[in-house]
Amino acid sequence: MDIPHPTHNLVVGYAAWLFGFIGAHRFYYGKPVTGTIYFFTLGLFFIGWIVDLFLIPAMDREAAIRSIPGPIDYNVAWLLLVFLGLFGIHRFYMGKIWTGLLYLLTLGLCGLGYIYDMWTLNDQITLINGSATRRLS
Repeated sequence: MDIPHPTHNLVVGYAAWLFGFIGAHRFYYGKPVTGTIYFFTLGLFFIGWIVDLFLIPAMDREAAIRSIPGPIDYNVAWLLLVFLGLFGIHRFYMGKIWTGLLYLLTLGLCGLGYIYDMWTLNDQITLINGSATRRLS
């Protein structure tokens, strides 16, 4: 079954899997609890990480079902979070100017805000995109 407007990209999912032994792909696909477990156990001692290589297509489909497409692109926001998150660039992209400035001045609230956003970024984007969709209807 094809998803008409996929929100996550399979290529980005597999690229995150390369760092999956620290849970990157699980955070990307909206699984923060198992992402955290993978982070502290090196992908469940690398075994879960290898198994996930085959589970990523299913994770991608599940994320597309849970996520709402809209003006904020999940892939762009995740790339900005991963590479520039301590500077709040992902928050500027999502229109959260004040918290973006706060992250910029405090290095992502000394890293705690960065970790919070790893846990909640998909939900934050879904809320923004859902609000934008409702305004358009």
